[in-house]
Amino acid sequence: MNIVVLAGGYSPERDVSLSSGSLIANALIENGHRVLLLDLYKGLEDFTSFDSLFIDASSSHRYSYNVPPIEPDLTSLKAEMDMGNILIGKNVIDICRFADLVFIALHGDIGENGKLQAIFDAYDIQYTGTGYIGSLLAMDKDLSKQLMKSHQILTPDWLLFHCENDSYAKIIDYVGFPCVIKPCSCGSSVGVSIVCNVEQLDLAIAAAKKYENELIIEKMITGREFSVGILDSVPLPVIEIIPNEGFYDYANKYQIGFATEVCPANIPKTVAEKLQSMALQVHILLRLGDYSRIDFILDEHDNAFCLEANTLPGMTPTSLLPQEASAAGISYNELCDKIAKMGSI
Repeated sequence: MNIVVLAGGYSPERDVSLSSGSLIANALIENGHRVLLLDLYKGLEDFTSFDSLFIDASSSHRYSYNVPPIEPDLTSLKAEMDMGNILIGKNVIDICRFADLVFIALHGDIGENGKLQAIFDAYDIQYTGTGYIGSLLAMDKDLSKQLMKSHQILTPDWLLFHCENDSYAKIIDYVGFPCVIKPCSCGSSVGVSIVCNVEQLDLAIAAAKKYENELIIEKMITGREFSVGILDSVPLPVIEIIPNEGFYDYANKYQIGFATEVCPANIPKTVAEKLQSMALQVHILLRLGDYSRIDFILDEHDNAFCLEANTLPGMTPTSLLPQEASAAGISYNELCDKIAKMGSI
């Protein structure tokens, strides 16, 4: 197949996406596909033909990208591109229409909130992952938590905080301390802070407000952190995430050696099966697609609280889904090929 691996984009998670996209593109090339790694935001200007863009296994070229320890400077990127508020770069849609399949390796914003999927549906472009409805439901943490709560799936108590209108009293009265503050529709722990007292609220809200004005203020659950991938409606082995220090923030997620992941997790079989069953329930409830990853906190009484669902899990060297697939006997190249083939049906 001619496959466009779509990565980058105008998102605080663009560096993670470019790392994921590079590995995915290389795997697909090695699997015999003709591949182009394309930045959604930067697009492509000069090329002789659509067909000439794609690299096959006979080429010595391979992609690579390392995630820096800090988030990208989107203000500088926007000034460099001088595209105003346009989020899709030059020729991107036409190139994607030429391809047999778009492998979406984006994280956050337009790539994960359903907008891009809706555009692709309108152009009849084949793509991997979840459709626009499931993408919207999973990306909006308030909506997804409301759905989970209505279906008796444990999730930490929370409130939706509007930066322009709400007061700190609302946080203190309804959630209390310690709490977790995060943007309503970001991933990769971008803008996330743990707050233990009222004095820490200003900095935490300012950090999250950089990304959006609607925030999730969530009661902090103390316990062990786990994740469960879903692939073709089948739960993968449970993985435990153990940060070397602090919590599983942006740096701990994407810098090698900053966290320890154990897969399969060292937990009783009954607990693992409970987490897998809950993950599949959330996957179905939120109308997710061919693959996803569901995150949990397990408290000291083995109560499993669902934190969120990820429609486009990371595929970097330190990402969780590839590790879970490996524990199930699925290599990285096999995982990418399976996702591509499911998306092309």
